[in-house]
Amino acid sequence: MKLLTKTEKTTIKRFENFERIDKEIGIDRIVEFLHTNLEEYGDDRSAIRRSMDYAFSDEKGKGGFVLVAMQGRKIVGASVLNDTGMKGYIPEHILVYIAVDKAVRGAGIGKRLVEQIKTLCDGDIALHVEQNNPARFLYKKMGFKTKYAEMRFAQE
Repeated sequence: MKLLTKTEKTTIKRFENFERIDKEIGIDRIVEFLHTNLEEYGDDRSAIRRSMDYAFSDEKGKGGFVLVAMQGRKIVGASVLNDTGMKGYIPEHILVYIAVDKAVRGAGIGKRLVEQIKTLCDGDIALHVEQNNPARFLYKKMGFKTKYAEMRFAQE
């Protein structure tokens, strides 16, 4: 198995449909990558898959894209962005998932993914990040601001 390096060339690909992403990389590989590398900040595989279903939906008000950072055939980073369809009162996009392989963290891959997301989106972008997640510092450096404290009521 090839080891990852922080200096090896990393390419980022954008995907907007299942057929292309499944053919080029494999949906299950990306779901597994995100599930593994989000660590304690992630969700189960079915939630990650549903976010991808939403990103690739043709339904009005839905959509988005997936970015995958690769070193050769190895996934080293991935993100899922969903469109909200709520321009004007809720940000138009939500960065649902973003993760980088821990073997190459600190090499700028997360930053490159966020920069690409900001370039590709035509409106505001929201994300949820836990207070103890070290990625908060990257998001702040890249212009994200804390506007609200999120509160949730869970139906039991």
